[in-house]
Amino acid sequence: MEYDRFKMTETNYGRTAFGGSEPYSKLEAVPAMKRLWAGYAFSIDHNEERGHAFALTDQLETERIVVKEQPGACANCHAGETPQLIKEMGWETFNHTPYNELKEQLHTGSTCADCHDPDTMALRITRPAFVNAMNARGIDVTKATRQEMRTYVCAQCHVEYYFQGEDKLLTFPWEKGLSIDNIEEYYKEVGFKDWDHKETGAPMIKIQHPEFELYSSGLHAASGVACADCHMPYIREGSVKVSDHWIRSPATNISAACQTCHNFTEEELKARIDVIQTRTAELLRQSEEALLDAIDTINAAKAAGATPEELAEALELHRSAQLRWDFISSENSTGFHSPQEAARVLADSIDIARQAQIAAQAVLTAKTPPQATAPQTSIATVAKP
Repeated sequence: MEYDRFKMTETNYGRTAFGGSEPYSKLEAVPAMKRLWAGYAFSIDHNEERGHAFALTDQLETERIVVKEQPGACANCHAGETPQLIKEMGWETFNHTPYNELKEQLHTGSTCADCHDPDTMALRITRPAFVNAMNARGIDVTKATRQEMRTYVCAQCHVEYYFQGEDKLLTFPWEKGLSIDNIEEYYKEVGFKDWDHKETGAPMIKIQHPEFELYSSGLHAASGVACADCHMPYIREGSVKVSDHWIRSPATNISAACQTCHNFTEEELKARIDVIQTRTAELLRQSEEALLDAIDTINAAKAAGATPEELAEALELHRSAQLRWDFISSENSTGFHSPQEAARVLADSIDIARQAQIAAQAVLTAKTPPQATAPQTSIATVAKP
């Protein structure tokens, strides 16, 4: 029954208000993304993800892989063969081997063995990057409770990450904590950047689906609710009770995913979801507008002759503001996993983007010759209206 339900992740149940399983282009839905990611692979192709059954297929077909050369580290969370290849090749070799050299050995997307011990069916961790990151935080995952494991198996992949060093080691930037402020501090300390923005030249970070990080700051996490409680709620068939392995948005299954704990009607619960996500989406659009204004002003200052050194403050602020926008934009709950934290992060993004615009405007003003003073007109010669 669990396998039959997992096979249902192949089902396209359509678009929800801000997600779903329809692989529509997010670049077309939010055109600002093309400029915000200018010069990076995500400005070429960025679609709404389908179900877990397509984890490998969608990666093999994305233009981010076809057009851009990527390391084998990209396969860590998209192929069921990953643990075996790591065992055979070694952690470092697997990560730095070009993806196109590995892809002939990749045949399956998410599998049962990614999360379950094949002998006992107990939940297990199979991805070294998660173990390494938790160790860096002083957490021994071998001592996790079963309820914690019902989140940890998801947190192997639904996280922010980067490729560290020449070996492109998959690394989660959690040493200082899980908030975007902690992550930014970490990246500053190690001096990492993903790319230089094509328009402004700012050293940028591309945030990737930090569901675990945002969820960890929310009320559900504080209450001991696991990912599986909402995304894989228990179901019954006759006298048999199983965890629903059709992993999907709880908004499509409110009765099982929400009403088990919340004694309200489906309509009321859906309305709560809609309010949170709609307000988060509005803040995202405001953040994008502020970022584009900052980019335009930086570009104008560059056109007026400003150097990168003169624009250093504006460029650093551009990076910081976009880091926060991307943290919420690339997180797949549209704020629902932690509404107040999502609003705080986007408020900071808007504020910092406007600071970037002001800093760039100051440089632009200094580079712009003062306009010639218009000749004074005698008051006596001005015609009366």
